[in-house]
Amino acid sequence: MALPAREPSFDNLGILTEPWTAQLALDLLPENNGPKVEVVRGSVVVTPHANYDHQDIELELTYRLKRAARAVGLWAYLEVNVLSGDDLFIPDIVVLRRSGGGKKTMPIAEAVLLGEIVSSSNRRKDLIDRPREYAAAGVPYFLRIEFRNRVPGIVLHELREGQYQPVTVAAAGETFDMREPFAFSVDPVDLLGEEG
Repeated sequence: MALPAREPSFDNLGILTEPWTAQLALDLLPENNGPKVEVVRGSVVVTPHANYDHQDIELELTYRLKRAARAVGLWAYLEVNVLSGDDLFIPDIVVLRRSGGGKKTMPIAEAVLLGEIVSSSNRRKDLIDRPREYAAAGVPYFLRIEFRNRVPGIVLHELREGQYQPVTVAAAGETFDMREPFAFSVDPVDLLGEEG
């Protein structure tokens, strides 16, 4: 069904009677610095930003990953548009084979690693749904960051036989030391960016 030309607006969420696609969302919804707006299996999913610890970890980890990834010709970003067929994902952390400079979206086939920081309000999405979607799309690595009682931990998963298997794990006070898809080390406690 062809829709009449419209200005991008969240008001457009109420006009569509068919399943949403990534392209429809990109055409009909505005760019924003507010909630994440994703399209998963024909539905628009709007998620507010998580708590301050989540944001702090996301920013610090992406900054550190960006430097390590660039050393081997990869590009790391936080919260960017990734296309997978008709789905539009916005992972917390994205590492790509090529630069996303000047682009609004990148195909999931360019992703080397996608990462999610587990939120209490989105546990199922971050622990089950997203890893399943990313594995089905063939993303080689999945990074999961959890923090409970303000104590962070990191798990790197590698895609093996269609499922993610943990390969590197560290809790706060230990060294997370991954070798693939590039060398990177950090004590998860350093990701909160607070002294003491």
